[in-house]
Amino acid sequence: MLILAIDTALEACAAAVLDTDAGELLAQESVLMKRGHAEALMPMIARVMQSANLAFTSLDRIAVTVGPGSFTGLRVGISAARGLALAARRPAVGLTTLSAYAAAIVGQNKSAPVISAIDARHDHVYFQIVAGDGSQLVRPMVAGVDEAIAASQFGAPHLVGNAAGILAERWPQDAPQPIAVDAQAAPDIGWVAWLGAAADPDTNPARPFYLRAPDAKPAALPPFAAQAARS
Repeated sequence: MLILAIDTALEACAAAVLDTDAGELLAQESVLMKRGHAEALMPMIARVMQSANLAFTSLDRIAVTVGPGSFTGLRVGISAARGLALAARRPAVGLTTLSAYAAAIVGQNKSAPVISAIDARHDHVYFQIVAGDGSQLVRPMVAGVDEAIAASQFGAPHLVGNAAGILAERWPQDAPQPIAVDAQAAPDIGWVAWLGAAADPDTNPARPFYLRAPDAKPAALPPFAAQAARS
């Protein structure tokens, strides 16, 4: 199976092509950036596909991170994935950034839970907790940092994600201490591709995975404009 993977959910723009039959990435590229994903993504995808020496119609599916993350970044990646999937007549699948973070860790230490955490600002994080074998302990949610830290009840964890350092700094001294802290700005694009290969397109659509509403909301129309819109 040939998978094109895309990630623009957080502070990176990344793309990769995975050949599951060969068990390797044919090409990949990742650049850390806080903004500018819209301008960077399509040229990056073109370079990755050229490096892999593949046409888009050769792909079996397209995988994309769907959140939590930057609302602007998510729209860029998801729109690209949907557009390419439509043009190539291939399915697009969505993977959460939290699961992509955890995928690289699961199985390393079956006794240690894995806490994936993303900075949600205002002293909150998006997080989920899985056991060392990948089974879910706490479903994805947004909560205060202190509530996420209450996960110490599951034992000494492996912290991963761009908020891993935030949790580590606040971790209580009398609780089982984290066995590792991987403060990655974004998930490994290779794991996004592997998760995309395993995902069922029918149950993992390429649509935004929001755990809360955007901070910015459209401004209310002035009275005369609102009246015109209703007429």
